[in-house]
Amino acid sequence: MADEISLEIVTPEGPQISVMVSEFTAPSVDGEFGVLAGHRPLLAATRAGIVSYRQGGEDVQVAVGEGYVDYNADHVKILTEHFSTKDAVDAVHVRLELKAAGDELADFEGEPGSPEYLTLIARELWAAAQLELYGDPPPPTIRNEFSTQKEEMFEDDGEDDDLD
Repeated sequence: MADEISLEIVTPEGPQISVMVSEFTAPSVDGEFGVLAGHRPLLAATRAGIVSYRQGGEDVQVAVGEGYVDYNADHVKILTEHFSTKDAVDAVHVRLELKAAGDELADFEGEPGSPEYLTLIARELWAAAQLELYGDPPPPTIRNEFSTQKEEMFEDDGEDDDLD
């Protein structure tokens, strides 16, 4: 069993990193997960968030957008729309983007769950991930694509649901 994992993160612009690591964690749509060398094969959808990995005794973090993780035989490839290192984050620009996306979501009059709505949520989540990487956690009001479904499930339909 190998002690290291080959980690690649690839965006539409091309490879962003290719490093050997002893372990990594990634944000999936069902929560964060971690992998050590020798892990069983894995395919998972990712959400915007922080990928952490250990390289040469040092912990490193980067931000990724939505995408997919494919792990097999101690090789992991993360395919994502967005990638950022902490040094590349312009906190002022990202805070403005987070506010703009939040304002557009607050004013959105279309159908929740529509492609336009989900695009706005993705913008908000990507900005939040960059701020988290920078060390400035976003406000707790950040939505996700599942919050719309939960809101619809618990909307008041006007009927009295008491069992009396």
